[in-house]
Amino acid sequence: MTTEGQQARHVAIIMDGNGRWAKRRHLPRAMGHRKGVEAVRELVRSLKHTSVECLTLYAFSSENWKRPEEEVDDLMNLMRKFIKSDLPEFIANDVKLHILGDWQGLAPDIVAMLEDALEKTSGGSRTLAVALNYGAHAEITRAAKLAAAEGEVSEEAIERHLFSAGLPPLDLLIRTSGEVRLSNFLLWQAAYAEMLFTDVLWPDFTPDHFKHALADFAERERRFGGR
Repeated sequence: MTTEGQQARHVAIIMDGNGRWAKRRHLPRAMGHRKGVEAVRELVRSLKHTSVECLTLYAFSSENWKRPEEEVDDLMNLMRKFIKSDLPEFIANDVKLHILGDWQGLAPDIVAMLEDALEKTSGGSRTLAVALNYGAHAEITRAAKLAAAEGEVSEEAIERHLFSAGLPPLDLLIRTSGEVRLSNFLLWQAAYAEMLFTDVLWPDFTPDHFKHALADFAERERRFGGR
C-alpha cells in the first residue's frame, strides 16, 4: 500500500529545547518553559486551519520526576495556569482534551482540574492529547497485562488498552531542538509513523513550522512495510 499527497490526521510532538532556549538568552530555565507554553497555545489555536484531527504533545514524562524539585514545581504550576486560562478557549473552539499516562498520580488539585477539563471538553470534534506522567514502556506493559487478564494477548487486544485507544493512528511524529530519539514516547503508536526532526527549539516553533511539517508529510510516500 502506498499513499502520496495524504494529509496528516494525527500528529505528535516531543517538545524539546525549553532549557536551551533560556540558556542561550541567559534567562532562568523556568522562562524557557513559560515561553514553551506560549508556543503550545499558538499551535493549538492554529489547528482549525489544518487537516489535523488530533495533536498529541509530550508534556511531562515519567522520567521528568528526576529533574530538580524546583523545576518540577514550576512545570506543575505552569500546568495549573494553562488549564485554568485556556479551558474556556478549548470549549469555544470545539477542542476535546485527552490525557495519556498515569495522570491520576499527579497532585490532587491538578487531577481535579484535569477531570473537570475532560468532562467539559468531551464533546469537542478536534482532540488535544497531552502525555502527562507518561512513559511508553509502562503504557505497553500495562496494556499487555490488561489484555492478558481478558484472556488473549494480541496486537488488537493491546491496542484496546493503550492510552491512545480511540485516537486516529499516528501519522507524523515531530521532535524539536535537534535531538534524534524518541525518549520513550509513543513507541507502539510510532511503528509506521513518519518522523521529522528539526533543529528549532520548542519555544521558537511556530504554526508556520507546523504547516511546513504537514507539507513535508504530504510529499512522503508511505509503504507500511510494502514496496
